[in-house]
Amino acid sequence: MKDDLIDVLADGINKKYKGETLAYNLGVAEDSPSDIKEWVSTGSSMLDLAISNTTNGGVPVGRITEITGMEQSGKSLVSAHLLANTQKKGGVAVYIDTENSVSQEYLRAIGVDVEKLLYVSVDTVERIFETIDTIVEKVRTQERDRLVTIVVDSVAAASTEMEMDSEYGKDGYATAKALIMSKSMRKVTGMIGRERICLVFTNQLREKLGVMFGDKYTTSGGKALQFHASVRLRLKSIGKIKKKTPSGDSIIGVQTRAIVIKNRLGPPQREADFEIYFDRGIDDYASWLKTMKNQNIVKQSGAWYTYTQTDDNGEVVEDHKFQTKDFSELMETNTELRDSIYREICDSVIMQYRSTELDIDNTEIEVSEE
Repeated sequence: MKDDLIDVLADGINKKYKGETLAYNLGVAEDSPSDIKEWVSTGSSMLDLAISNTTNGGVPVGRITEITGMEQSGKSLVSAHLLANTQKKGGVAVYIDTENSVSQEYLRAIGVDVEKLLYVSVDTVERIFETIDTIVEKVRTQERDRLVTIVVDSVAAASTEMEMDSEYGKDGYATAKALIMSKSMRKVTGMIGRERICLVFTNQLREKLGVMFGDKYTTSGGKALQFHASVRLRLKSIGKIKKKTPSGDSIIGVQTRAIVIKNRLGPPQREADFEIYFDRGIDDYASWLKTMKNQNIVKQSGAWYTYTQTDDNGEVVEDHKFQTKDFSELMETNTELRDSIYREICDSVIMQYRSTELDIDNTEIEVSEE
């Protein structure tokens, strides 16, 4: 039931600040900065579901996302998929590169239109946030309603102006980067919250020495990015994809696991596995099939799978039989079947929040003491 006093308080606060909208009644507000109205796909549908806990999700617009991992874990690749999917939605893709190591050929293979990509090469943290500030300012005055995705790759490789002016020798405690990051994050978080901007940082993992219990990894640049990011992903390689050739096995890709270690938009600590091929990026449908097997959506008999398609009333429409090698082509050619499978995956993966009116679930829960 609506509380009229909430509206009175909100109006009073907003009038005090000369009509600027700062206070909202979340139950009726349509443009609250706390709402997530749009997502940008990572290229992996299963990772999108793990992050957003909703259909057609991904990385949130108007929020900060950090993608972490060791070297060759797929951080830059996932970021490139975000840029490609931004362009597919008619948005502007911005790549801020601190490593000067981007490959145009690989970006094209993933689907990025490099002729419509804004590439910015910087070497300091100060320049990174000055660039972000300039982009936000121009967006506000030119095309505020247009989607913009900014990828900063990476925080670990960025220096500071003080460090660039110093010699190569050791010069005391390296705290300047953390201090600048802390100040900058406080400014940028609120700034993009009211804009149609998706801000993504990649960062390398560093191993903390002497840690026997708990998380042994940390990231460069202090704690500010960890605190201000709404979503933090950790990628790690869990295997190699090989192809037999006349000269022996050739490695053509890697299997990657993404863990949502922080999530203010859905359940945290969820995982998603996907395959990355060196010649084309993420193979999304391979992870669909793995999820279908794990959730018992398909029946397996040897090398064959059987999926029973049903209508909205639960009536059987058709049984589809296929092998692993045929699944991707089947999804591309049969859109009705693809939509049916996606809906069933979502029904099995998306976590439903418990209502306070429901009885407590007495299902046995296993607690891990890690």
